[in-house]
Amino acid sequence: MEYIILPNNLKMPIVGYGTYKVSDEVEGKKAILNAVKAGYRLFDTAQQYGNEKLVGEALAESGVPREELFITTKLHFKTFDNPVPKLEESFKNLQTDYLDLVIIHWPYGDYYKAYKVLEDYYKKGKIKAIGVSNFDPARLVDLIKNCEIKPMVNQIEVNIYCQRKEELKWYKKYGVPVEAYSPLGHGSQPELLQEKTLIRIAKAHDKTPAQIAIRYIVQQGIPVIPKSGNENRIKENFDVLDFSLTEEEMNDIALLDKKAPIVGRSEDPFVVERLYDKKD
Repeated sequence: MEYIILPNNLKMPIVGYGTYKVSDEVEGKKAILNAVKAGYRLFDTAQQYGNEKLVGEALAESGVPREELFITTKLHFKTFDNPVPKLEESFKNLQTDYLDLVIIHWPYGDYYKAYKVLEDYYKKGKIKAIGVSNFDPARLVDLIKNCEIKPMVNQIEVNIYCQRKEELKWYKKYGVPVEAYSPLGHGSQPELLQEKTLIRIAKAHDKTPAQIAIRYIVQQGIPVIPKSGNENRIKENFDVLDFSLTEEEMNDIALLDKKAPIVGRSEDPFVVERLYDKKD
């Protein structure tokens, strides 16, 4: 297993298992247990997914000691006005007295208030790291200027069609690591894994196009949370740490960027930054 080190020195696995739409009591639990068997130790869920209880039950059944797991959940924006009860429900559903990472899922509603609650839980040691999701650079800069503890993760869509090169510069400037969801694209993008560049590079490494797409992100030091219910693909998505892409291959894949996220917005971070610079 490889890790990244978050700004507070917490180790986070660089490959995790995403549980979006993993909801079937039998097949969903089977998929999570297959992921554990394949070697995954980071499991990402969310209140909005409606499957925290399923994830908690599966991880409890896995027999893996709690300290070896890295469990992430996300606060749903509909709970931002009164997040404490729902946050306590997440602890109960996931059968744990602490969470490794809790994220503000969307920049909607009173997320300032919800983030302050996460700061309180972090100070108490009940949450080991706090962060955000789907925050563009402008909103992230604004939150950083209005919070006490800087987000330790920004979970956003990153894949070969949505590489976020310019945005990554901003996140790096403010010291907020990115975690990539949808690293293999979306259901509306079946052509992604049919890209000739990926197929060619996959053959050279005796890997699949999906493994090349994931490796491209991981090799940039960006954690990924691919999701699959298929046992073989679950294994394949995890098996991306035993090879490296050449500089030429990385450059070739970089050319596939369409700069077109399916999810989220992109506002001008310069405007927000200048606004706060004037205040300072």
